[in-house]
Amino acid sequence: MKSDIQIAQEASLRPIEEVARAAGIDPADFIPYGRDKAKISINAIARAEGRPEAPLVLVSAITPTPAGEGKSTTTVGLGQALNRLGKKAIIALREPSLGPCFGVKGGAAGGGYSQVVPMEDINLHFTGDFPAITAAHNLLAAMIDNHLHHGNALGIDQRDIPFRRVLDMNDRALREMVIGLGGKINGVPRETGFDITVASEVMAILCLSRNLQDLKERCGAIVAGYTRDAEPVRARDLKAHGAMAALLKDAIHPNLVQTLEGTPALIHGGPFANIAHGCNSILATRIAMRYGEIAVTEAGFGFDLGGEKFLDIKCAYGDVWPSVVVLVATVRALKMHGGAPKDALGVEDLAALSRGVLNLERHLDNVRIFGLPAVVAINRFPTDTPAEIAFLEKRCAELDVKVALSEVFARGGAGGEDLARLVLDEIASGSARYRPLYPWDRPLAEKIEIIARRLYGAGGVSFSKEAESRLARYEKHGFGNLPINVAKTPYSFSDDPRKGGRPSGFTLHVDKTRLFAGAGFVVAICGDIMTMPGLPKKPAAETIDVDAEGRVSGLF
Repeated sequence: MKSDIQIAQEASLRPIEEVARAAGIDPADFIPYGRDKAKISINAIARAEGRPEAPLVLVSAITPTPAGEGKSTTTVGLGQALNRLGKKAIIALREPSLGPCFGVKGGAAGGGYSQVVPMEDINLHFTGDFPAITAAHNLLAAMIDNHLHHGNALGIDQRDIPFRRVLDMNDRALREMVIGLGGKINGVPRETGFDITVASEVMAILCLSRNLQDLKERCGAIVAGYTRDAEPVRARDLKAHGAMAALLKDAIHPNLVQTLEGTPALIHGGPFANIAHGCNSILATRIAMRYGEIAVTEAGFGFDLGGEKFLDIKCAYGDVWPSVVVLVATVRALKMHGGAPKDALGVEDLAALSRGVLNLERHLDNVRIFGLPAVVAINRFPTDTPAEIAFLEKRCAELDVKVALSEVFARGGAGGEDLARLVLDEIASGSARYRPLYPWDRPLAEKIEIIARRLYGAGGVSFSKEAESRLARYEKHGFGNLPINVAKTPYSFSDDPRKGGRPSGFTLHVDKTRLFAGAGFVVAICGDIMTMPGLPKKPAAETIDVDAEGRVSGLF
């Protein structure tokens, strides 16, 4: 079979103006970025005021494994399938980060015959949103150090500045550093470091803002540091937020592209779900809901990470709620959760599948905690045997959940029509009764414990002294009513990536916390999770190339 990039490069694309017109976008809100990309002005939301909002489908997944699950591919394929059934579907996705693209994960534009295109542009810089976010974030960082250098009128404690710099690249050497060395002219020496751009608070702010004014106010609310009396110093105290918003004035508009079958796709923002809140922008989602008959979006990694944050953070701030959750699972991944080694996944193993299906069951239980219906999509691989598929279908029937085989990778929208019909049936049933996991007015530590116990199956939570101290500080300064963003490994319900399947009774270890006052949540960092990843021994960058005609190869 052809590679993803070969399929994408051989596709015949519709003019992007035609895609926008088919979506019903007013020409006044259409901002072209070349032949096959455009931005859609956020004014499109106000222009569609009064239109009923379309049902929203959230695509999530079981706990990821190296075997792959295909969540983005399923999202794209489902959107294509809905259009094949006569529904005007619009997809809303996250933008890929360069870090994993050049690292080990690859791109994030779907796969096979269910991709968004132009695939190589989307994976490499796209329309410049991430560079703008990086610049806005680092402008504030530079202004903090500039303030220290020029007298420190605000009395910022240089030992207590949690705001770090960011870069959209995996680079472990930048995690911890000392800056300001080389004499007085180079600033004030202090410890700091870099995070990856997708972990930036500015990234989260872009994705959670309702308009440019809201974005500017949220940038101003960022806690950049603390005084020697432990009082917060905000970005607006440094007069940085206006310039930050100016850098983001174009990035705030969602990007419009298309799938291989011409389905409109809005791609905007890209926070990771293991270290951030894992969802595309509220603005892109609302445009999809205003202009489509049905909107399809995804949340990163498994439902315990991206799905929970989508519901407890994005939905609450954006006032958007899904009608159904699609949980993507593969026989291969479930066998890994059941203890099968990666090199044996092509061999039928019903015993491993029987053990591993407990992971899917936990995710289904979690979807129901929120009062939402679920549909299971079995992303079919050629090595799946009839007996394994039959086992999984039978187990879903016993769990009273609808299940469909998805073959969108190999067949595009045609391979997702059964899944699309089940999704439409659940929407028509009107059974969704959303319930939040926790009330925001509970103490921060209690909210973390609710997530750990109810969603992950933990027996309890332990907090480091530093984490306890920081949580107490946040509550003292009036931030105790914010929701929680847990940063942990995506490979387990626990904070130990080796514990696959459905672990229970473990202790979740909260080692550090961060306050994202502008974005509007508190980050609980658990275990060995890194906010600046590193490259693997053989990074994907080694195989990526471009020829003399500018044609990219090696992306996947």
